[in-house]
Amino acid sequence: MPDYTEEFTTIPYGPLGIISLPGCEELAEKIDKYIVKWRAQKQSEHKNSIAFAGYERDSYLIKASFPRFGTGEGKGTICQSVRGYDLYLVCDVFNYGITHNVYGHDVPLTPDEHYANLKRAIAAVAGKAHRITVIMPMLYEGRQHKRTSRESLDCALALQEMCNLMGVDNIITFDAHDPRVQNAIPLKGFENVQPVYQMIKALVNNVPDLKLDPEHMMVISPDEGGMGRCIYYSTVLGLELGMFYKLRDYSRIVNGRNPIIAHEFLGHDVAGKDVMIVDDMISSGESMLEVASKLKELGAKRIFVFSAFGLFCNGLELFDEAYKNGIFTKVFTTNLVYRSPELLKREWYCEVDVSKYMAYIIDTLNHDMSISHLLNPADKINSLLKKKGLR
Repeated sequence: MPDYTEEFTTIPYGPLGIISLPGCEELAEKIDKYIVKWRAQKQSEHKNSIAFAGYERDSYLIKASFPRFGTGEGKGTICQSVRGYDLYLVCDVFNYGITHNVYGHDVPLTPDEHYANLKRAIAAVAGKAHRITVIMPMLYEGRQHKRTSRESLDCALALQEMCNLMGVDNIITFDAHDPRVQNAIPLKGFENVQPVYQMIKALVNNVPDLKLDPEHMMVISPDEGGMGRCIYYSTVLGLELGMFYKLRDYSRIVNGRNPIIAHEFLGHDVAGKDVMIVDDMISSGESMLEVASKLKELGAKRIFVFSAFGLFCNGLELFDEAYKNGIFTKVFTTNLVYRSPELLKREWYCEVDVSKYMAYIIDTLNHDMSISHLLNPADKINSLLKKKGLR
């Protein structure tokens, strides 16, 4: 990653503006503080030119409000002019910590309602911005990305609605369930970012007695669909790779999917080794804990679970029980989606902060420069491991 005290080689695409959708205020504030700090430190003879007007500010956050009526209806309001701005809208559609009152009942916002707020924000901009980029860490309806029968393609439809109808120029997401969904918007920008460096950094900073070599650690994919991200982990760390095959009952559907009958392990012997299980999300966590239990039966030593998105839809009790029984050692998830106060207090949980990485991406894109060097962190990972004496 570049040294952000250096001068960029291009002028800003437009004055930078960051709009936080409800529930993303904490993340947006962290991103904002990094960019404010970097731009205050930069030394450039051009900072006072008209092309850099509004470049150095106390904050790049654009105030917006999303009031709701008692019926559950809402609206979006941008509280200042954004004409000519390069806007970045940060939206966590899975934040169930935000509630609203509907006919006297307090209910959490659903993904549909968060997505509606995002559309309201875009509509409130009213086409006056120079460019609009939506940062949606976990894609809205990202798991409904392909059609297998007479069913909707919600994620593709949402991408087309934002880009083709509402004027969004770029989509930035993290660890997409299936990045091929970008084929729905082939003429628009779509960046699928992997927080691999941040995950590995959190691991080495929180587990002091690591041995990152093939004799002491393995990378495991809990299913065949997640092999791509696990191949990257194993390659950059120089570790062996294994996977579980999900044997499903395709004769019936339970809760919208074919139930898993068994997990079959494919790979080298894990006995006596630490294991990294890497997946894109923890939903209920049942499948992940079953994989961890199978690895323990095969003789695995410590098990570290890595997931960009920790949703924990069925609560934390399953993980509390598994941790008590020694099934796993740590769970690492990012701050890209909502984490309940109860989760943050758990001994087994470790938060991975990705706000600085997001600030790097936004600052670089605002200068209309390539972010390719930010999307492949192999050099930074190697430097980190050398610094920690793990190489």
